[in-house]
Amino acid sequence: MGKIITIANQKGGVGKTTTAINLAACLGVLDKKTLLIDADPQSNCTSGVGFEPRDVKNGIYDCIVNGEDPRNVILQTKNPNLHILPSHIDLVGAEIEMIHLKEREFIFKNFLSTLSEEYDYIFIDCSPSLGLLTLNALTASDSVIIPVQCEYFALEGLGKLLNTIKIVQTRLNKKLDIEGILLTMYDTRLRLSNQVVEEVKIHFQQLVFETIIHRNTRLGEAPSHGETIIMHDASSKGAVNYLNLAKELITKNNDNNINIKSNESNVKVNGV
Repeated sequence: MGKIITIANQKGGVGKTTTAINLAACLGVLDKKTLLIDADPQSNCTSGVGFEPRDVKNGIYDCIVNGEDPRNVILQTKNPNLHILPSHIDLVGAEIEMIHLKEREFIFKNFLSTLSEEYDYIFIDCSPSLGLLTLNALTASDSVIIPVQCEYFALEGLGKLLNTIKIVQTRLNKKLDIEGILLTMYDTRLRLSNQVVEEVKIHFQQLVFETIIHRNTRLGEAPSHGETIIMHDASSKGAVNYLNLAKELITKNNDNNINIKSNESNVKVNGV
């Protein structure tokens, strides 16, 4: 059974989507069958792997509101072993419509329960909020990765997110764990970046990933081409960082012996 990981932080601009896209892609390159779920109405994950959100006929919204089987919605990307459950503009209204649904906090968990057997890793990219979509993602997940940028306001709001995670652990998902805190946008030239790294490691110690994501021009360019960093420039610092993060995640989860092969899956993927 694969691991479901939410990537969350209610603070915007910390590298959530960049991490979701590129960590998933790097795990795919390392022969891990991976599903990326775009649970952000901005649909940046969808466009970041090469799909135009306006052209997406069915997405995660249809799974949430209309009960669509996610297997009929999943798309195969250009990246090896990487599929995406896409998003489109309709997702903006999903939280309002979910309010009236029964067991609204468990909608993601219900439609992901069978998919977890068909992937090594499932990543859920959330919007910068602690709304119902993010709550659903945390309820459905085994763990959460928290990106934190190496800037002045790095710890701002982090306490609120950790408190939300604690509430979810208590009331909705006792197995939810913190996979790790990921330091992003690290600039070796700035003294401030080093200070933030030290402060975060002092506060959170073993929760902090050893891998740090450096500020990298190629990471910023890749989404404009609809490509992950590993496809855009595999030799760049950003690609190396995310490959190292993927290896660290694999080692941490002791899943080097997972034998799921992409050509043996029962998942029905559009266009394949």
